[in-house]
Amino acid sequence: MPNNSMPYNLEAERSVLGCVLIDQVVQVDILTELKEDDFLVPTHRKIFTAMRDIYNDNQPVDIVTLADYMQKSGTLESVGGLDYLTLLADFVPSSANYKQHLDLIVRDGILRRLITASNTIIENAYNSKSSRDSLDLAQKLIFEIGEQKDKYSLEKVGNYFQDVMNMFEKLQTDKTFLTGIKTGFTELDSMINGLHKGNLIILAARPSVGKTTFAMNIAENIAIKDPNAVIAVFALEMTKQELAQRMICSVGNVNMDLALKGKLDDDGKSFQKLWDTMRLMGGMNIFVDESSYQTPQTILSKCRRLKAQLGRLDLVIVDHIQLMDSAVHAESRQQQITDISRKLKMAAKELDVPLIALSQLSRQVTNRNGGKSRPVLSDLRESGAIEQDADVVIFLHRPEEKSDKNDEGENAQKKALGTEDREVIVEKNRNGRTGLFEVLFKGDFVKFVNKSRAEAPSYMTKAEENPKPQSEVESEPFDPDSLPVPDEEMDDDPFNA
Repeated sequence: MPNNSMPYNLEAERSVLGCVLIDQVVQVDILTELKEDDFLVPTHRKIFTAMRDIYNDNQPVDIVTLADYMQKSGTLESVGGLDYLTLLADFVPSSANYKQHLDLIVRDGILRRLITASNTIIENAYNSKSSRDSLDLAQKLIFEIGEQKDKYSLEKVGNYFQDVMNMFEKLQTDKTFLTGIKTGFTELDSMINGLHKGNLIILAARPSVGKTTFAMNIAENIAIKDPNAVIAVFALEMTKQELAQRMICSVGNVNMDLALKGKLDDDGKSFQKLWDTMRLMGGMNIFVDESSYQTPQTILSKCRRLKAQLGRLDLVIVDHIQLMDSAVHAESRQQQITDISRKLKMAAKELDVPLIALSQLSRQVTNRNGGKSRPVLSDLRESGAIEQDADVVIFLHRPEEKSDKNDEGENAQKKALGTEDREVIVEKNRNGRTGLFEVLFKGDFVKFVNKSRAEAPSYMTKAEENPKPQSEVESEPFDPDSLPVPDEEMDDDPFNA
């Protein structure tokens, strides 16, 4: 029997073990975060050890596999047999609160280890002949407890030199090699060398300049190039349907304004493009959460579940920071944004994915020089912490129209074609150069494209490289066979698991 004077929670121990048996998604967190001595009840320690052994053998953990393993190892009867395993599975109705129960177990485990270490330190101090030795023992015991709590530990940087040299050699022999994920915008990829795992990328602009469109175009480009890529989008401003209609029109190169007004009268060509695009994009792993209440913690939790269920996660997009909530009770909104920014960076590192967070710019940029000035880092709204935490900061800017007579005709032609120039400004880049380049914004088609044909992604159609109003498009219908087709469709939505 356990010592009842020591901190422990019987219900929490049973609940967490039950969650492992009923939910194969959350069991990843439980079996990797806990250790045997986090449980005080000996029976629970044996069961957890068996669960972890099964998990480490890449086998699913459920009542059948657990009972079979413990039967063969001769420990099943000592824990109460199949009846007790069934009781654990029935003890908790769902795994919704598993994180809270897990935290209770971790807390009590740390407290018990502190009590045990303190008793050892006290006993040693009473009998010690050397204060130095007693102090060393106390530091060692407390340090070991803190080290067990920390998820990461110090490691020799030299362990990574070989990987770095391999990357440098690859870059030297293949000039097109990118260490990160290609965005589909060639100038951007050249500057930041693709989207890197663990990076927080801030995409900022004033309202209606195209932040959401640019971010979703990156998601579309990645999904088209790699149909197995897994992308999570947290849309705090738009609905799933709004994002879906933007995507289908953007990828299909169909005028969304005309589609929403029911004026696609081009002998069915546009509808054929929409159907072809739906068939292409329908099986891709782009998941959207439109919850209006999001904190960094909820985003991290949902992304953990998504990654555990699908085995990978390639990109996270949050639209946008100023609409997020903070679990921290702060005196000002600026302090909350500081907390949100820091925790989004931590989430990117823990998930090991690039995280694109959209952000508003302050009104200063419109008041400065009559609104003609380009944005700078100090224009990031509500907190300098965003600038500090970000690995990459990208601004979208609508440049002033050219006033030269020779350029007025160019401006008029672009307007007639439904396109505008946009400046993409890489204002901060921890691991590379900064700079500015232009892209074309096709507002009616809700998409950005590379400005020159030479810079166009290889999977773009001729119609996409030569934008025209939808009523004037006479090119061949969109051909999805020229693009990668996903192997299978996903029926489950891990966000709703």
